[in-house]
Amino acid sequence: MTDRPPSSARIPLLLNAFPPPDVSAAVLERRLVSHLGKLRSAHGVTGAEEVHCDPAGAIDTCEHNRWRADPETPVAFGQNDWFKIRRRVRRLREARKAANPFARLKAEERERLEALRDGVRLASVPNEHRADELAAELHADFPWLAPATEALWHALRRSAREGLPGVRMRPLLLDGPPGIGKSVWARRLAGLLGTPATVIEASNENASFGIVGSQRAWGGSQPGQVIEDMLRNRVGNPVVVIDEVEKAGSARSTKGHAFDLCASLLPLLEPATATRWTCPFYEQPFDMSWIMWVLTANKAELLPEPLLSRCPPIRLRNPTVPELVAFVQREGGRRELSDAAVSALVAVLEHPSLRNHPLNVRTVIRMLERAADLDNRPLLH
Repeated sequence: MTDRPPSSARIPLLLNAFPPPDVSAAVLERRLVSHLGKLRSAHGVTGAEEVHCDPAGAIDTCEHNRWRADPETPVAFGQNDWFKIRRRVRRLREARKAANPFARLKAEERERLEALRDGVRLASVPNEHRADELAAELHADFPWLAPATEALWHALRRSAREGLPGVRMRPLLLDGPPGIGKSVWARRLAGLLGTPATVIEASNENASFGIVGSQRAWGGSQPGQVIEDMLRNRVGNPVVVIDEVEKAGSARSTKGHAFDLCASLLPLLEPATATRWTCPFYEQPFDMSWIMWVLTANKAELLPEPLLSRCPPIRLRNPTVPELVAFVQREGGRRELSDAAVSALVAVLEHPSLRNHPLNVRTVIRMLERAADLDNRPLLH
């Protein structure tokens, strides 16, 4: 079965309204002059005590110290008129700038956010039958991760049943031995839904900044990887994987402030706060409530209680040898490995010496990659 194509449903990701295009001072002057000219013409006023031609050349039509609002009705403007018009223009531009929520951003940052003017798409499932198919395909690939697939299955069916514009899934915390394929499962989920996947290693020193970004006032500030990927892909419900979340340390700013990854995640995992989450870099509110979070852990008991209350751990087990054999056969077909290569890998997995020390998914994937390299190497003469 092929991956499902992206859906056409769209939602606003950036919650601040985009301001209208900037209007130059010259254009505003013309508008005010035209409006004032029409008012005076309507009241039969066609002259001014002191006629003054615009010295800056902001008004293109200036003939014989006279600007005509209507070709048939000559209306003259004096120095006081120009002073009032330009003062009004200045105030209008200042008011527009003060009301612009993007005024503090640099030009390239505003341009980056312009990609969100038309919203972002959502990956969705059209009906519960399609939800059943996706869950069945994922379970066939990872039967030992059945509890995780079951939680996803219910989320897919609920999204279709309630007629949501996209798939909405509660954050998942996959807890199990290392190397059993938790992150691979999450990436396969993204592929089946036709949505991007962002993988962040929690053990990275800057993992907290990588998720939420840093405040723009700090040295070396930058937006988080999650927001950047959403801007690039224009998808509102990507799969975001936080790998080995219990190994996260505290990130520090250049001024020595400590930031804990788990604490940074809490507002994003809580629907009430995720619907209007303010990015510390862009200083704009975003709707992050559609993100499909998949947290992986080897020892979930090490995580703080606030995180566990939002993501009850789903306990997972090691795959059996027959399950690994089936995984190799399916993956070998996807990678177009030769029958001889697949048979050799199966023979390794079933060797008696590994009976008490079975291989895990991580090792098996490396074996598959090595077999693909050998299958596709050029012939030597």
